Amino acid sequence: MANRHLSRSIVLQSLFEWDLNALEKKAVQEVLDRNVAEFAPNKTDMPFMSKLLDGVMAKQPELDLIIEKAAPEWPIDRISPVDRNILRLGLYELLFADRSEVPAKVAINEAIELAKQFGGDNSSRFVNGVLGAVYKEIGEPGKEEQSKRRNREVPFDQMPVERLSGAVVYAEHEGQIYLALVHDIFGHWTLSKSKVREDEKVEDGAVRALIEEIGLPIVIDAALGQNEYIASQPERGKLRKQVYYFLAKAPYQDIELLKKGGLDDARWFKVADILELNFYEDILPIVTKAITMLVGRSFK
Repeated sequence: MANRHLSRSIVLQSLFEWDLNALEKKAVQEVLDRNVAEFAPNKTDMPFMSKLLDGVMAKQPELDLIIEKAAPEWPIDRISPVDRNILRLGLYELLFADRSEVPAKVAINEAIELAKQFGGDNSSRFVNGVLGAVYKEIGEPGKEEQSKRRNREVPFDQMPVERLSGAVVYAEHEGQIYLALVHDIFGHWTLSKSKVREDEKVEDGAVRALIEEIGLPIVIDAALGQNEYIASQPERGKLRKQVYYFLAKAPYQDIELLKKGGLDDARWFKVADILELNFYEDILPIVTKAITMLVGRSFK
């Protein structure tokens, strides 16, 4: 682990030099070679460093977009060169690294340690906040793939369970049916949801989620279904997230994105426009079922 930390430090130094001096991307490998010779002449971890550097460089536009959306008050050019390259490196490992080689907890902790080592007084807190916002929203990168795996250290039926609930929210306006959706920092339209408290029914959790997230008072119409996936949290490890979805009605009023987290937009859509949007695979069947129910009612 210590060797990998040194390797990440050298990659970070190379990214910093590229960023600060506006070097061409093809020159970065030469910078890496020089930094390895200077700071770790006996290292044999060059394949890891080259792969990490190439990955960050290839995904840099996407990484910068995520950073800006996760920290909207900090445009990328206002973040210090050290901090923004720590974020680029940390986000790359969090989102795109092989989970068996770099668990999410390791990606986050390593970025925080780099911030403590190379950043300013508030860098580690800032890096932790941005990566934490991303992690909180997605649970664990690749959750759809993770939910299909069965070779886990903890047996599936022994994992702790966390309940969440959300809703497909509709409103009627000028003879049209509209759905309220939220947009996450990874480019998907999805549904508002929240963790269900121990003293709550899942229906009450959905009602609270919509108020907390987009300020809409809702009335539950019907249950839509449930899905489940495996997530991994730094403090708790792997757990089963069971999400309950409902069809709910709300007044057609302005939507205000109140709890940002990993979300960057919320708006109403006409039903006819819904299926053209980019949804997660596990959300699309829920939305489709809701639309089918609503359209069926309109013909009665």
